[in-house]
Amino acid sequence: MRVRPAGIAALAVALFICRPAFALPLSLDEIASVCGSGAGPENCGRRIEAVQLKRLPDIAKRDGATLVVSLFPAGSTSFVDAEAQGHERTYSLYDYLSEINAVVLYVTDGTDASFVLLQRATGRRTELPADPRLSPDRQNLVTSDFCTSRCSSEIAIWHVTRDGVYRTHSWRPSATWSDAMATWKDAGTVTIEYTVAGQATSAVLERRLADSDWARH
Repeated sequence: MRVRPAGIAALAVALFICRPAFALPLSLDEIASVCGSGAGPENCGRRIEAVQLKRLPDIAKRDGATLVVSLFPAGSTSFVDAEAQGHERTYSLYDYLSEINAVVLYVTDGTDASFVLLQRATGRRTELPADPRLSPDRQNLVTSDFCTSRCSSEIAIWHVTRDGVYRTHSWRPSATWSDAMATWKDAGTVTIEYTVAGQATSAVLERRLADSDWARH
């Protein structure tokens, strides 16, 4: 599993980007209110979860160290915080993508962080390196995993099926990027805002899924 170093700034950036209307991210003001007091990534995740549990009372509930997520049409699955080898692994409710009936969880593992996408119809779990963004046609997700260290440094496309979510494309820039954020321009095009390492200003590029220089998986 690819992970990125945890931190409030990285977690907040993932929420700042414009998301599709069917998602339920926190607003900028909510992020500042929830995570602006210096809380660590685990506590920030829990504070975001507290807001999302109120918005999504039929989706999930917390019972101490256990997050219980309802499945559809019936049943539930649990994510239990656990401590092992001197660090704790925690799960927090992060978002809900209603168009594909999937829950996004924010996961901390010691000093690392990642995401898990749970498909409620099947209970299938997919580990993702970054916050997934759903395409307008609901067929694909895009993740952008860039940071100063311990990231995969790639844009990845994941195809959504009922039986699971599978990585189909990936692309790495020739230059070193310190940060990047990907959104969908349309069902076949990804817009990427990125910052080259050592530079203060960002730039924007577009990549089509039909481009020939994607690595195929």
